[in-house]
Amino acid sequence: MGRTHLDLKSVETMVTFVLLALLSLVCTCDSSSLISDGLALSSLKQGLEFTGSPLESWDMSNLSSVCSWAGILCENDRVVSLDISNLDLIDSVPPVITRLDRLVELNISNNEFTGSIDWDYSALPNLEVFDAYNNNLTGLLPLGVSSLAKIKYLDLGGNYFQGKIPSEYGDMVSLEYLGLEGNELKGRIPGELGNLLNLKELYLGYFNVFEDGIPEQLGNLVNLVHLDLSSCGLDGQLPHQLGQLQMLDTLYLHANLLSGPIPKALGNLTSLVNLDLSNNALTGEIPSQFINLQNLSLLNLFMNRLHGSIPDFVAELPYLQTLSLWSNNLTGVIPETLGLNQKIQILDLSSNKLTGMIPRGLCSSNQLKVLILFKNFLFGPIPEILGTCVTLTRVRLGQNYLNGTIPNSFLYLPQVHLMDLHNNYLSGTLLENTNTSLRPTKLGELNLSNNLFSGSLPSSVSNFSSLQILLLSQNQFTSQLPPSIGELHQILKLDLSRNGFSEQIPPEISNCSHLTYLDLSQNNFSGPIPPEISQIRILNYLNLSHNQLNQSIPKLIGVMKSLTLADFSFNDLSGKLPETGQFAYFNASTFAGNPKLCGLVLNNPCNFTSMGVQPKKVPGDFKLVFALGLLMCSLVFAAVAIVKAKSLKRSRSGSWKMTTFQKVDFTIGDILECMRDSNVIGRGGAGIVYLGKMSNGEEIAVKKLLGFGTHSHDHGFKAEIETLGNIKHRNIVRLLAFCSNSETNVLVYEYMRNGSLGEALHGKRGGFLRWDLRYKIAMEAAKGLCYLHHDCSPLIIHRDVKSNNILLNSSFEAHVADFGLAKFLQDGGTSECMSAIAGSYGYIAPEYAYTLKVDEKSDVYSFGVVLLELITGRRPVGDFGDGVDIVQWARRATKGQRDEVVRVIDPRLTVVPTDEAVHLFFVATLCIQDNSVERPTMREVVQMLDEFPRHTTSSSSVGPQRRPNFLPFS
Repeated sequence: MGRTHLDLKSVETMVTFVLLALLSLVCTCDSSSLISDGLALSSLKQGLEFTGSPLESWDMSNLSSVCSWAGILCENDRVVSLDISNLDLIDSVPPVITRLDRLVELNISNNEFTGSIDWDYSALPNLEVFDAYNNNLTGLLPLGVSSLAKIKYLDLGGNYFQGKIPSEYGDMVSLEYLGLEGNELKGRIPGELGNLLNLKELYLGYFNVFEDGIPEQLGNLVNLVHLDLSSCGLDGQLPHQLGQLQMLDTLYLHANLLSGPIPKALGNLTSLVNLDLSNNALTGEIPSQFINLQNLSLLNLFMNRLHGSIPDFVAELPYLQTLSLWSNNLTGVIPETLGLNQKIQILDLSSNKLTGMIPRGLCSSNQLKVLILFKNFLFGPIPEILGTCVTLTRVRLGQNYLNGTIPNSFLYLPQVHLMDLHNNYLSGTLLENTNTSLRPTKLGELNLSNNLFSGSLPSSVSNFSSLQILLLSQNQFTSQLPPSIGELHQILKLDLSRNGFSEQIPPEISNCSHLTYLDLSQNNFSGPIPPEISQIRILNYLNLSHNQLNQSIPKLIGVMKSLTLADFSFNDLSGKLPETGQFAYFNASTFAGNPKLCGLVLNNPCNFTSMGVQPKKVPGDFKLVFALGLLMCSLVFAAVAIVKAKSLKRSRSGSWKMTTFQKVDFTIGDILECMRDSNVIGRGGAGIVYLGKMSNGEEIAVKKLLGFGTHSHDHGFKAEIETLGNIKHRNIVRLLAFCSNSETNVLVYEYMRNGSLGEALHGKRGGFLRWDLRYKIAMEAAKGLCYLHHDCSPLIIHRDVKSNNILLNSSFEAHVADFGLAKFLQDGGTSECMSAIAGSYGYIAPEYAYTLKVDEKSDVYSFGVVLLELITGRRPVGDFGDGVDIVQWARRATKGQRDEVVRVIDPRLTVVPTDEAVHLFFVATLCIQDNSVERPTMREVVQMLDEFPRHTTSSSSVGPQRRPNFLPFS
């Protein structure tokens, strides 16, 4: 079958060359014809790699049918439009495209094209649309496009172009759309772009890093409708000339280093719908001139240094849907009329210094979804009317001075996912839910801790059928814990500590089968510990201390394999301690304050009557039986070894199949030849890795997967591997091929000469990784993970992010490895790789301990640990004493203050720009927050790493104070 394919391919190529030769004889003067267009397209097809693409329908034997080919449009018997977008095409773009001299539209977007596109654009005088978005193109931006007199749409974004934006791009005066975002451009934004007076949309942000701020000449672009300069390192002040862009409906300047006040002239942008100036260092007050922005729907000014009050006119903007002003220094009260005349949906004013009461009309339009006001100085009650706001999905009002009772039905709103009211002065009792129309089936987390709630816990707590986290600690609850607590079948973490709950612990709590964290300490519980607790199979943390529990500790609890932390201290427990299972590892403090308990760990032996049992003699025949047993074991082992050897021989000679995902110059035989013990370079739970050297000098890494045998079920494994093979990103290790037979699966990767980041940091030569190299590795690894989380299809969660899974090529460029493999292995039925699936010790996010699930935010936590490794040079665990990992150590060592970061920097580094180290540490602390919701996405991590102005020389002082002095440790 393969030979037939090759013959057809050769025939097609021969036909093309023959037709070209004939055309050169017939059309010696003028080759501009439909036939010449067909030949150009045929040559294009020959130069591209594709499978299952519409290009296969291009019939090179019938060039007169060009106009019916997929992706082709013609006018007057000439090709005027070529659209080969979204076809997963790879390799460089053949410049033969320029032979289509009547081309008006060219779309090559969303492929995997590499290399340069520095063509002779003078051959395309009619080109109006050129879309090359989202490829892997490199080199400098093509200068020749500036000669295209008719060009209206130019999108070169989402590639890897480097260098400066040519000032000649200002010559394309017909241009209406210019997209250069998402590259690796540097230098200044040329002021000549201000000559593009017909421009309507301009995108320059994301991953580019520009100097000298925003050129004031951009204020000349009076037809501009959309301006996006986000996340590209811009500093300096906002030019007031931007106020001249009165057609503008979207202005995105977030995630830069902009400083100074917000220009009053921006109040002239009366057409503005979306304004995002967040995550900068802007100062001053919100300009009063913003009263003119009557069309505003989105206003993001968060993470700046703004002060003053929230202007009353903000409450009068009729179309405002999103208002995010969090993490500033705003004072005063929230405008009383906010929400009354608006369509407000998202309101986040947290982490300011606001005072006064929560306005009553926030949900007047019945559209409010997100209400986040935590960490202010708000007082008074929660408005009663919010109990009817059925559109709410997230509520965070914690860390204020709110008092009074919770409005009726507020806790039972049907759409709420998160309700956080902790650290206030709220009081009263929690009422039973009598409104059957309000079923809080979506509430996942309820935090009422550190308030003044009293009375009993209502039985209707069982209505929270989706609740995973319930935190009620430090209140004044009393009475018996209702048995309905056992109906919270999804609960993972339950903290009822420091209350006044009394009577017995209901045995129904054992029905909470997903519970991993249970804290009932510092209450008035009495009676025995329910033995049913042992039925909670994955319980990890159990705290029953400081109660009035009596009788003995149930033996069944002693054999719970999942229990790693427990506290039974200061009760009235008695009897002998269980000494099996995890109890053998607990120390005396776990059981302190129980004088009636006895056991070896308490140095209080139990007074059992000695029976004086004499040691028995071993029967004489036992030695003979034992010797025969050893002989039988030896024979069994020998038989197993023989069978295994024969199996290995069969696997080498059996029928192998190889699927390639790149152009390769090796065969199955070459790969099998690599799989020798002398070539082993790594072993892990997932498999054995061999180094292979091909005859042409190419080096490959061959990974033999464990856990798959003759009786293994595929479960879509090969389809998943093909997905991995089709993923192409410069910071992802390339999968070259997949080989398999009936007993073995083998993956073939590109070889990374400098090994893993873990080896480079923690090996004998760990000190050689300079600071600039470490920051570069952090950036590249973040880009690789960002691609997996946000851009590849299907999206992939890595599940085992660690420094040993970040590999370095000969240029020390970082490549993320082993992504998705743990998931696929699990699907394939193996059980040997659970450590890889769960993650690696020291990198595991805290939520895994009580959910046994990982998501993309778990990857973010693990990446934060990798950043701490890069900064400190220390391993995640093992260097800090028992039970302390790098996250806990870093928190203690820095006390959450940026000035203390210098204490944890790797002492092997001789030159470290302090501001860069502080910034990298800041990003790490965001990633390792205990609450996964508060961690950034990997896309945001990349933006934060990329936005920071890097040093070319050393620096010993802390840079611009863009970040809060206290780092966001949870």
